[in-house]
Amino acid sequence: MENMLGLLRIHIQRGVNLAVRDMRSSDPYVIVKMGKQKLKTRLVKKSVNPEWNEQLTLSIVDPNLPILVSVYDKDTFSFDDKMGDAQFEIGSFIKAMKMNFQDLQDGAIISKVQVNKQNCLAEESCIIYSKGKLVQNMVLRLRNVECGEVKLQLQWIDIPSSKGI
Repeated sequence: MENMLGLLRIHIQRGVNLAVRDMRSSDPYVIVKMGKQKLKTRLVKKSVNPEWNEQLTLSIVDPNLPILVSVYDKDTFSFDDKMGDAQFEIGSFIKAMKMNFQDLQDGAIISKVQVNKQNCLAEESCIIYSKGKLVQNMVLRLRNVECGEVKLQLQWIDIPSSKGI
C-alpha cells in the first residue's frame, strides 16, 4: 500500500460483564473493522468475562476512519448472536504521535480523552509513554446491548517504507 501511514496494533485484552446469549453464559469473539479491513479474535468458550489477550494489526491509510469493535456469541446451529458494538477514532492518538516525547519518563501521560456522547468510552482514556512507545488504553462500553465492556490498548508501528504520520 503506497498511501499507508503505518500500522495500528490493537491489543484486545478482555471483555467485562458481557451479555449472556446462551443458557447461562456465552461463547464470545471480537471482530474489528476499519474501512474494508476486518480482523477477528479467537473464540472463548462459556465466558461473560473472556480473556482474549490477542493482538490485531490494521494498516492505516485514512486515520479519520472510525474503528468498529463488535462482539458476537458463537452458535453451532444458528447465526451467531450479536453481543454489542462500540466505535472509536484514533485522531487523538495520531495527534499525540506527532509530539516530541523523547525526553519523557516511562509512564508519563501525554494526553487524555474524556468520555462524551460522541465516543463509546466507559472511562477516561490515557495516552501514555511506555517503554519507548506511545500506547492508549481504552475501556469501550458496548452499545445496542444490555451490558458489557471491552478493554483494549492501541500501539502505533512505524513502517520504514510508509508515508508516516
